[in-house]
Amino acid sequence: MLVAFSVAPSGGDESGSVHEAVAAAVKIVRESGLPNHTDSMFTTIEGEWEPVFDVIRRATEAVGAYGSRVSLVLKADIRPGYTGQLTEKVARVEAALAEG
Repeated sequence: MLVAFSVAPSGGDESGSVHEAVAAAVKIVRESGLPNHTDSMFTTIEGEWEPVFDVIRRATEAVGAYGSRVSLVLKADIRPGYTGQLTEKVARVEAALAEG
């Protein structure tokens, strides 16, 4: 499965910047050893249910230290029997663009 998530604190400092909290979450993701990708809006993790959601839970808890509330957005692509889709899905789109 692929799970894209965005997690951010609210009720924190007055600047509105959440980069330190996001960095704490991304650090947990990267240290998990699961395939992952972070862009300006989401971090995507690939793996099985339990390890993926354990990482998301721990990342959410880390962000909780930066505010009195946490916002968590999830989007999942659950496709049993497939791995490597974090890069393969993008490669298929790039190949289609190159053909056409």
